[in-house]
Amino acid sequence: MVLCIGAFTIVDGHTISGEDVGNNFFLSNNSIGKNRAQAATELLQELNSDVSGNFVEESPDKLLDNDPEFFHRFTIVIGVQLPESTCLRLGSVLWSASVPFLVCKTYGLIGYMRLVVQEHTVIESHPDNALEDLRLDQPFAEFKNHIQSYDLDSMDKKDHSHTPWIIIVAKYLEKWLSEHNCQPPKNYKEKEAFRQFIREGILKNENGVPEDEENFEEAIKNVNTALNPTKVPSAVEDLFNSEQCNNITSQTTSFWVMLRAVKEFVHNEGNGSLPVRGTIPDMIADSQKFINLQNVYREKAMQDAAAVCKHAECLLQSVGKTPESISEKDIKLFCKCASFLRVVRCRSLAEEYSVDSVNKDEITSSMDNPDGEMVFYLMLRAVDRFYQQHSRYPGVYNYQVEEDISKLKLCVNSLLQEYSLNVNIKDDYIHEFCRYGAAEPHTVAAFLGGSAAQEAIKIISHQFVPFNNTFIYNAMSQTSATLQL
Repeated sequence: MVLCIGAFTIVDGHTISGEDVGNNFFLSNNSIGKNRAQAATELLQELNSDVSGNFVEESPDKLLDNDPEFFHRFTIVIGVQLPESTCLRLGSVLWSASVPFLVCKTYGLIGYMRLVVQEHTVIESHPDNALEDLRLDQPFAEFKNHIQSYDLDSMDKKDHSHTPWIIIVAKYLEKWLSEHNCQPPKNYKEKEAFRQFIREGILKNENGVPEDEENFEEAIKNVNTALNPTKVPSAVEDLFNSEQCNNITSQTTSFWVMLRAVKEFVHNEGNGSLPVRGTIPDMIADSQKFINLQNVYREKAMQDAAAVCKHAECLLQSVGKTPESISEKDIKLFCKCASFLRVVRCRSLAEEYSVDSVNKDEITSSMDNPDGEMVFYLMLRAVDRFYQQHSRYPGVYNYQVEEDISKLKLCVNSLLQEYSLNVNIKDDYIHEFCRYGAAEPHTVAAFLGGSAAQEAIKIISHQFVPFNNTFIYNAMSQTSATLQL
């Protein structure tokens, strides 16, 4: 993560011990006796000299006592191996300041992360297997004109075999609609008939054998996705209906202003559709035909973005802001990604830990599988309870393991009782967590550290969608789960 950020600050009042050297890649034997924050900062800066590294030789608890606003200045705060009481205090301070908080913990062969963020907006969510925005079912005027400029029947062989597949599907769809009461192919049978319809258009040689026209094969292969109906995704509809979108004020962030502008576009110029994305996939075609088709989509996307810009200007002026508050470049990107906008809202730690608002349904349903990842979440909560009562973790010393098993079992039972959870935790897990003795194996720490860095970069860059809200990693079975708690 240090390779792609501008600055970081490490807060740690501990002095380095031999145990730290064993589980922290950025510490060596020469570091023993030094402050942990200082040594880690110096070694991290060697990875990227352009990053500004700072350290504070104080515990988070002391800073929370003396200067809680210290934590308000950061883009994200990552809490590592913090006791439950510190997590709750720090979580409360950061929640009130709307600063994202990522809690990370390794305990034996279990890894745990919890993301705490009131609202995180994502424009570039980079979804897997996103469908292209081709508008074949609702062609815009410029695209219709471009389709009409092609006459497949009068083309020579070279032009015929280098016509983009989008044009081929569009031309045959026109014919299909005229013969089927303006109804596009909807079910499997109709789509197979439509594929055959296109297949019959492949040129034949003098012996009546179909020529090898890869562009037509591409068209047949892409029928399913090409005929996908153009509509506003339900996730984006939900955002359109949210209070933040419909109640724009001078405090509203640019994301919601742009979203409202897109909504206005959909209800006016867009005739119920989002702005055209303006991109087309690679395909078999000669360069000129591909570029001409690409320009049709690109120019329409620019027109749509310009219309959204006007709506955004009106909205900004209505709340006393200048039109330059949001750049044209940002609006163009927003329009391009409009189908994939996401907003992540996590619950606060206070809500998760409160008896009145604990997510009992999620816990109970997940515990239908008594060996699922939820059992590790409950065990980690019980271990934190043990620490509160005894100021140490269970099984830290070998001679205490046996007596700590019964103490930890009491903590497990009191946790389940307090939250009225009618679930059963096997004794095997209680024994195992005592046996861990709060160890931090470097393999588990490395995996969790990489995962945490990835999530932190998502939060900082507002790209890709972070998890919501609890992640559990089980190194014993190499499995993981995301839970909403």
